[in-house]
Amino acid sequence: MTRVAVNPDLLDWALARADLSADALIKAFPKIHDWLTGEIQPTLKQLESFANKTHTAIGYLFLPEPPVETLPVPDFRTMANARLDHPTPDLLDTLYLCQQRQDWYRDYLRLHGEAAPTFVGSATIEDDVISVAARMRAVLSFDVEQRRSMPTWKEALRQFISLVEDAGVLVMVSGIVGSNTHRKLDPEEFRGFALVDDLAQLIFINGSDSKAAQMFTLAHELAHIWLGESGVSDAQAAVLPDEQTEHWCNAVAAELLAPMEAVGRLYQPDVELQDEMQRLARQFKVSTLVILRRFSDMGVLDRDAFWDYYHEELAKLRSLDRSGSGGGDFYNNLGARVSKRFARALVGSTLEGQTLFQDAFRMLNIRKSDTFYKEAERLGLRR
Repeated sequence: MTRVAVNPDLLDWALARADLSADALIKAFPKIHDWLTGEIQPTLKQLESFANKTHTAIGYLFLPEPPVETLPVPDFRTMANARLDHPTPDLLDTLYLCQQRQDWYRDYLRLHGEAAPTFVGSATIEDDVISVAARMRAVLSFDVEQRRSMPTWKEALRQFISLVEDAGVLVMVSGIVGSNTHRKLDPEEFRGFALVDDLAQLIFINGSDSKAAQMFTLAHELAHIWLGESGVSDAQAAVLPDEQTEHWCNAVAAELLAPMEAVGRLYQPDVELQDEMQRLARQFKVSTLVILRRFSDMGVLDRDAFWDYYHEELAKLRSLDRSGSGGGDFYNNLGARVSKRFARALVGSTLEGQTLFQDAFRMLNIRKSDTFYKEAERLGLRR
């Protein structure tokens, strides 16, 4: 039995990177503690299995020492005011997959002579928040009154995504890595990211979050597109981050979703605050945290009262079941996970012979031809 010389520090690094302990894998690898002490080396087959379970590229395990992994785009996450320096494999793999899709879509747009939307990079953090949000609503035809009449947050989010895609931005929503239902994305690590490009713009939203939270994340990442700045965010409506870019994007997102003028006009000061917060959240199809922030902006709440309500409301929201991306119709979910705009372009290009089927399958995270052709039929590209 041939064993592989591997630095035990790399095994420790892979476990920590995947947020796993040796004991968690001891059933699969009874000798794992001996591997970590260097008393025994794993076989190549065992090392391949270990790499798979820790979501680590096996090539990393042959390095002389653990690599330092960093996000390929700016990191704006400030959970509890402390940056998260060690991205998980789930976040990294999701980012890399989206970058592959963006690369393909950029080439597709060039082939078809398409230009980037004029609003990309059209704003700066020095610009007035209200005027930028107004421009965004105008570009998207994002009608507040129409949204107020929608029965559910899900429908409002669906329309919002559709409008953003119609404006030329890919929007991908998923609560899992690729199509692996065993790798659920944690909204406590990140809620979304924006990938800004000279031609192809992409927004990813963590679908494990609530629909109301996804509304705010989409608005926040869209503000990044307007700034022309890529980044990974933990966009939280009621949090006022110290980082200037995130502070500005949060303010624009709140104004886009719940304009100060409209909230002030509809606000009923005689109604108990909790009830009013719930009522207006339903009106604008946002989370209660967005309305709470608007109350603070309006001067309805002082700083101490704001934080009291914030912690109370956050605890309530966390106690609710989050709406993940599992379940439902596979093909509808596929369109949401990879963006309907992207799926239509990729499937059409593949059917025309311009893209290899194996490349399309990889970017769509599918394995069977039958699945591909059913998606083509759903998109109206094949009968």
